[in-house]
Amino acid sequence: MARKSLVGVVADELLDRIIAGEFPPGSSVPGELELSARHDVSRMTVREAMKTLEAQRILSVERGRGTFVNPLNRWASLEAVLRAASEGKNEADASVQLIELRRMLETGACELAAARISDADVQALYGYVAGMQAAHEANDLPAFVEADLAFHDLILRASENVFVAVLFEPLHRVLEKRRAETSAVREIQIHAIGHHRNIAVALESRDPVQARKAMDAHMQQTLDDLRNLVLEAK
Repeated sequence: MARKSLVGVVADELLDRIIAGEFPPGSSVPGELELSARHDVSRMTVREAMKTLEAQRILSVERGRGTFVNPLNRWASLEAVLRAASEGKNEADASVQLIELRRMLETGACELAAARISDADVQALYGYVAGMQAAHEANDLPAFVEADLAFHDLILRASENVFVAVLFEPLHRVLEKRRAETSAVREIQIHAIGHHRNIAVALESRDPVQARKAMDAHMQQTLDDLRNLVLEAK
């Protein structure tokens, strides 16, 4: 195995252990000797792996004291943050912050889409709402999530802003997992269907202000549902 690959393996496993909660923020990670013995690699390989995580600001080195895990909000690697959001133990904070991010981006995208969306895309939105309704009645969670994601993806594309699409692409796997968790609650499905229908109506009217308000109302409902029907139930 190439040395670069060994460095990646050591860095990835240590990141996995951090995400799993074995080394919470502020705690120290094992030293070079322990990690080199664990992975049967040289101390140089371990040192390079630690430098990789330090460069991503996942770890901080304090001379004379050791190497410590930084809080998630200091991490500089989007991939690592997404892994923490999808696999980590602190799911409540990650779920809330993901909705906050969606709210910032999707309300603006919906406002842009109002002036740019085609008639065919508007009809497609209504089709996805109908698909969500049918999936709700059939108690088909995967189909519900699929239609929900497709509805939002269409609006992002209809905004015709390439940066929005690029920003959301890495989030898709995390969004799919979170949607499956929240949409498992049938009351949340009912709320989502109504808000998606309101968004489609606002976009059909080509009114940017109403489109933004409709999406913002949906994001607020999603946040309220997460807190009241999912997190409190755990």
